[in-house]
Amino acid sequence: MNKIFTALALTATLLSGAAQARNDVLTLPLDSIIGTEKAKQALLDIPVYFAGQEHPTVSKNWGEVSTSRKTNAVGKSDDEACQWVLLSALKVLQEAARKRGYDAVVNIRSNYQNNEFSSATEFQCGAGKIMAGVALKGDLVKF
Repeated sequence: MNKIFTALALTATLLSGAAQARNDVLTLPLDSIIGTEKAKQALLDIPVYFAGQEHPTVSKNWGEVSTSRKTNAVGKSDDEACQWVLLSALKVLQEAARKRGYDAVVNIRSNYQNNEFSSATEFQCGAGKIMAGVALKGDLVKF
């Protein structure tokens, strides 16, 4: 009876560890994806500028928009999944600018789980075993 109980306890312990979700918040370089051929194919012709990046003088600011996107991370490295979902989130911001007749999106910041992260060179991504997510916010502007 003790052997059965021990075997069940060991099995439960192993299964509970496998069932725990991973949600690592990664800080990754923008230059690993922005400007690549993959980005050129995925994004629209609306310029995007992260917080701290130089851009032309703003003549009109529509205000802030935000997005939160997820992607399937199964079979992908964290970097690959995070880069893909970053492009997806940027495209949503670009579509918002185009829909409203604005020229660009500036002052883009990461906002994963409502924790704002501002950088001209990096973005944040939540990476798990099956999903990766990026949340962004930025200002729609005319130059």
